[in-house]
Amino acid sequence: MRNETRYRMEDWLPTSAKEVERRGWDSIDVILFTGDAYIDHPAFGAAVVGRLLEKHGLKVAIVPQPNWRDDLRDFKKLGKPNYFFGVTAGAMDSMVNHYTANRRLRSDDAYTPDGRAGQRPDYATVEYSKILKRLYPDVPVVIGGIEASLRRVTHYDYWSDKLRPSILQDSEADLLVYGMGELPLLEIIRLLERGVPISSLKTIPQTAFMQDKEEELPKNKNWNDLALFSHEDCLKDKLSYAKNFRHVEEESNKWVAARLTQEIGSRIVVINPPFPPMQTGEQDESFDLPYTRLPHPRYAAKGAIPAFEMIKFSVNIHRGCFGGCSFCTISAHQGKFIASRSKESILKEVEAITHMPDFKGYLSDLGGPSANMYKMEGKDLRICQRCTRPSCIHPNICTNLNTDHSPLTDIYKSANKIEGVKKAFIGSGVRYDMLYNPMASPEEQKSHKAYAEELITWHVSGRLKVAPEHTSDQVLNVMRKPSFKLFHKFKADFDRINKEKKLNQQIIPYFISSHPGSQEEDMAHLACEAHDLDFKLEQVQDFTPTPMTVATVVYYSGYHPYTLEKMYTARSKEEKLNQRMYFFWYKPEFKRQIEDRLKKIRRFDLIERLFPLKDKSASKNNEKANISYDRRVPKPKQNRRK
Repeated sequence: MRNETRYRMEDWLPTSAKEVERRGWDSIDVILFTGDAYIDHPAFGAAVVGRLLEKHGLKVAIVPQPNWRDDLRDFKKLGKPNYFFGVTAGAMDSMVNHYTANRRLRSDDAYTPDGRAGQRPDYATVEYSKILKRLYPDVPVVIGGIEASLRRVTHYDYWSDKLRPSILQDSEADLLVYGMGELPLLEIIRLLERGVPISSLKTIPQTAFMQDKEEELPKNKNWNDLALFSHEDCLKDKLSYAKNFRHVEEESNKWVAARLTQEIGSRIVVINPPFPPMQTGEQDESFDLPYTRLPHPRYAAKGAIPAFEMIKFSVNIHRGCFGGCSFCTISAHQGKFIASRSKESILKEVEAITHMPDFKGYLSDLGGPSANMYKMEGKDLRICQRCTRPSCIHPNICTNLNTDHSPLTDIYKSANKIEGVKKAFIGSGVRYDMLYNPMASPEEQKSHKAYAEELITWHVSGRLKVAPEHTSDQVLNVMRKPSFKLFHKFKADFDRINKEKKLNQQIIPYFISSHPGSQEEDMAHLACEAHDLDFKLEQVQDFTPTPMTVATVVYYSGYHPYTLEKMYTARSKEEKLNQRMYFFWYKPEFKRQIEDRLKKIRRFDLIERLFPLKDKSASKNNEKANISYDRRVPKPKQNRRK
């Protein structure tokens, strides 16, 4: 048995006054408030920020899941920080964390011990920030994390069903750090240590702030300015809101972007352009910080934390995603450019996992936002620096994109060779469309085949996750996803390799209902495809509008932000349920409903395909049993008005 690493309480960042005292500190430089439990692991933002600031000489404490309902003692217990309060809702938007796609309150919270719900407020970033500004009006508040990042401009909030202004307005925070925060935070600290107040930090990339409209914008000769439609314009005109989004998405994913401004009443929100993508060394520095990789000891008797249990034996090998899926927030938060770690850093983390308590030799994932984008970038980066495409692989794979999978295959093989590792599984979703890139060089195509064989032979834990999301090419085009024909191609290769290697593995496809552009008839075709492939679908979801995605803009405004054409979206509860039921065509309780719906749209062919009658005698027997599949539709009634 390998030796397990032993830790002391001081190996975690302090979370209480007693822990601060044990370190002998007479003050704290930065106090972080988070809606998640404190897990000292690179998958959790508060831990990353805390460890990064600690490495650069700051005294940092974390207050996880503070109680906002009582006398606010959690907000007072550590007093004032020397520099600022940092606030994040946690690893998820608090509203996505709390509510289902049908706006029903969830009964659990994966980021809390024992999965207990109710440990953070709705709109947690706003709630925490306002409490801190009320208690300590003279102390700056810096907000960040995915909730703040994706709400930095006027955005549609599905749960209140209205447009809300920049979160800077509601939270009263002094500064917002959007995206992955390491680079802007280091610049903030560098300037604060030189005595520059936060109120003067107005030219740091990847930050946003508010000022009066009359004030002159801070000077930066390298930035162009782009004014968005005001918040009030968006409230009056949904088309203005839709037009704004294209600028926000394009500028968020440019190498050299413009500074965005948006008026909100008498004030203006200013969003500075992002930093260039992190370099490998910068990525390694963040992931190589001295994490314990474990929950804080305060949770020892409170039950397991589901989110930690899911990722504790996994390794994130890159950030960013160039897929640009219409419903996904990853590129809006992490960017479309891939920032990869070095092989040495990745294998060092794998080695650390082998020393963790209860590790049995199985890595649950070597991946990232997507399983197979590691080390991929433009062949000529000068082209990338001028590019405005939100996706590098839709509507086609960019000819400048290097899709060589060799570095990734090498990582897989190397991880499997580390002492203590029995298997390194891949839990992230695989972008199978990149394996069939017709524009790839012969060397790249060879790497695609080698990767597929390595993945399917050695790194599938019985079930491989892929996300075709839909089967209709029309809907897939709106989603910025590849044709379903490529899924068929990948499944054929998957089945072939399984047969050759004498393996018994499954593909588990993910699908979405009620996505903008999806009609009920499209869902019926999806059900037929699932029937023909003998898929009893499990991994399905109803589309949930989240801030800063193309699909959410379409859902709220009715317009596609790039074409400005009107587009249908299922919005009512009835429309959504009618689409969702097609996932479960194989369940008897949905059979009659599906048949009735297909009769109404006169798609008898789909009924026949989905529920084929085995023979005429079976049909007659069914009729006698009063369970016949009557495919006739009653004639419409005559219009009796004279």
